[in-house]
Amino acid sequence: MQAKPFHLGWFLQGSSVQAWGEAWTGHIGTSWMKPELFLDMARSLERACFDYLLLEDSSYVGESYAGSTEIYLKSGIAVPRQDPSVVAALMCAVTSRIGIVPTFGTYAYPPYLLARLVGTLDQVSAGRIGWNVVTGSSDFAAMNFGLPGMPEHDLRYDMADEYMEVVRGLWGSWEPGAFLADGETGVLVDHAKVHATNFSGTWYKTRGPLNSGPLPQGQPVIAQAGGSPRGREFAARHADTIVVHSRGIRDMKAYRDDVRARMVAHGRDPDGCKVLFLVSPVFGETEAEAAERKRLHTARAEAQIPERLAFFGKITNIDFGAFDLDEPLRQGLKTNGHQQSLDQFLKKAAGKTLRQVMLEQNTMEGSVELVGTIDAVAGQMAEAMQEVGGDGFLFAMPNVTRRLLAEVEDGLVPALQKRGLVRRAYAHDQFRDNLLAF
Repeated sequence: MQAKPFHLGWFLQGSSVQAWGEAWTGHIGTSWMKPELFLDMARSLERACFDYLLLEDSSYVGESYAGSTEIYLKSGIAVPRQDPSVVAALMCAVTSRIGIVPTFGTYAYPPYLLARLVGTLDQVSAGRIGWNVVTGSSDFAAMNFGLPGMPEHDLRYDMADEYMEVVRGLWGSWEPGAFLADGETGVLVDHAKVHATNFSGTWYKTRGPLNSGPLPQGQPVIAQAGGSPRGREFAARHADTIVVHSRGIRDMKAYRDDVRARMVAHGRDPDGCKVLFLVSPVFGETEAEAAERKRLHTARAEAQIPERLAFFGKITNIDFGAFDLDEPLRQGLKTNGHQQSLDQFLKKAAGKTLRQVMLEQNTMEGSVELVGTIDAVAGQMAEAMQEVGGDGFLFAMPNVTRRLLAEVEDGLVPALQKRGLVRRAYAHDQFRDNLLAF
């Protein structure tokens, strides 16, 4: 049976130093301030007809591991991070069809400022902007914005529900047809079609209307990565595309079925939201070469257990430097950060030492393992999508290089196109229309 076509995106883990010091990264350690690699990346992914490029972000220097910033700064773990709105604007300037999705935290921006920023990006990109909505996970990040810490996990989502109501109201404060630019009458804007928002809620208050004008898309594409039950509920209510890291076909299908059922409960058509699963394919000219590249990648990861624990501690607010690597990891750890990530980790860790679980954690990267020749990986992707039911994949390789981009653009995508699995050309000018094209 012919598999139906699916969508492709890329989860860019920050836009500054990428895998500094590793093979094929060139001079990234000294050239990171200028985003040429990432502008090349946006062009490459557009030539490959990807739906979107998502720019992950964080707004603080980690210090969860051993109570210090040392390992984060020394190893370049999620630092430096440049402001994603600037990088997104530059990416939009060198592309014309691909969607660009910067990450902004609801805790870091007053709703009016966020609505104006995202709206402006949508305007200058001619309708190609999305917003990856995050509610925050670290007290250190909150402190950078004058807050004492992050609200409790589920409360953050309650606040974000109201936040979404505010910004959607601001984006909708200009009716279709409000902008006239009528040279004969001398009327630029029909004032009767521009309205104050006058929102006053439990946590947010704003007057409106948005002074930057209407968005080409009306509303930007909303991306979200809800993993916990409360996060899934938020995503089902608001998201147009969801970032998912469920391990294995069974969990991938279960997640998609669950979140689609939640959408129906909210009165939404689940086909209006595309669920994309994180993957990290490893390619080779032969199966043996791919296996060797995978072995080398695994060996590097095994040699970097402290760095990997530092990163995991950053997103869960847990100091894994305080645990003995060769003692069983105690269960019952709690987080006000990424709950699904910790839950998955603790299930894997049951009865094992911290070192053992970290070694095993690297044996299957992404939602499903993709290793082999270009054609083999294309086949693996087709098989996985057919079993899951849709909607596509989000590439998430921490070591972004021009070599990797060429393998995807000139190797993998043509193999997928030959199988009829991905588009050969964009059917529309705007992001949302392309996302919903199939």
